Amino acid sequence: MTAPLDFSFTVSATDGQARTGHIAMPRGRIRTPAFMPVGTAATVKAMYPEQVRDLGADVVLGNTYHLMLRPGAERMARLGGLHRFMRWDGPILTDSGGFQVMSLSALRKIDEEGVTFRSHIDGTAHRMSPERSIEIQGLLGSDIQMQLDECVRLPAERPEIEKAMHLSLRWAERCRVAFGEQPGKAMFGIVQGGDVPELRIASARALTDLDLKGYAIGGLAVGEPQAVMLAMIETVEPHLPSTKPRYLMGVGTPDDLMQSVMRGIDMFDCVMPTRAGRHGLAYTRHGRINLRNARHAEDTRPLDEASDCPAARDYSRAYLHHLVRSDEILGMMLLTWNNLAYYQALMAGMRAAISAGRLADFVAETKDGWARAEAAAKG
Repeated sequence: MTAPLDFSFTVSATDGQARTGHIAMPRGRIRTPAFMPVGTAATVKAMYPEQVRDLGADVVLGNTYHLMLRPGAERMARLGGLHRFMRWDGPILTDSGGFQVMSLSALRKIDEEGVTFRSHIDGTAHRMSPERSIEIQGLLGSDIQMQLDECVRLPAERPEIEKAMHLSLRWAERCRVAFGEQPGKAMFGIVQGGDVPELRIASARALTDLDLKGYAIGGLAVGEPQAVMLAMIETVEPHLPSTKPRYLMGVGTPDDLMQSVMRGIDMFDCVMPTRAGRHGLAYTRHGRINLRNARHAEDTRPLDEASDCPAARDYSRAYLHHLVRSDEILGMMLLTWNNLAYYQALMAGMRAAISAGRLADFVAETKDGWARAEAAAKG
């Protein structure tokens, strides 16, 4: 099949607000709804690139903030770009670096032109403008680039949220100009507005007027309850074009993913499955399993005997418990492998369920499986 020359998004089936389809790009197709493993520093922690691909991931995420600091954007370009550097030949989405800059509140200063901040690594001073963010993402060779935005941690007062939303819109316009026309690549805008519905709507409408290739919802999963996050998705979704992909940034738990897909979201990223794996927590169709718990010390069962993933199917819980309690690297590797396999299987299950018109049943069955396993463990 000849690779497409430009970026396109196709919806092949819907079920309520949920939809399944694909993004086509020169580097490959991204099946949606999609979960993007987070490769912060040019690596999905504890995983080989081949493993990530074999699990069904079509796209991974790289982090502009971390990569600009180390090894550096210009160096990355001299080395042939992020794809060659990390041996990933599929699409890569890079975030703008905005969230990481904003989260280092003690080390940064925001003005109309951009952000001045100090590296968390060595304290050196750096300047990030909307134009520089897009330039860095271009030097990395990113396929999907995100606008620079100001992300406010919730809860926050309305004036702070509104000011950040309007600044993010002005930065979106500057990013759009800096990005220009790049066939085969895309720049996404980011809807901000905190937990204030009218601000979210205003942000979504203004970004839609820029006619971007995709739209993200940012500033959620930053301290607010799930109900608030879902309400904001429901608020924003009608104001985003149905012909463009919708990306919920930094989310989330398996239940977050299902609830958000039911509300029309197409793309996700989150460090949760990899971070949890490094700390002894497994996500499975039986729910979450904390391998640090002493009750697993003599449990000869695997995490999931029906899984296609060797980490879930072939190793006993007792062995995984031993590895975790001993701080062995293999334990982190196996649980990360298991968790990413589960997340990709969950996405594949939702895609199939949407195509069959039975997503609500799939969600109910999945949650019932978690509940029955939790009840059995307590019993």
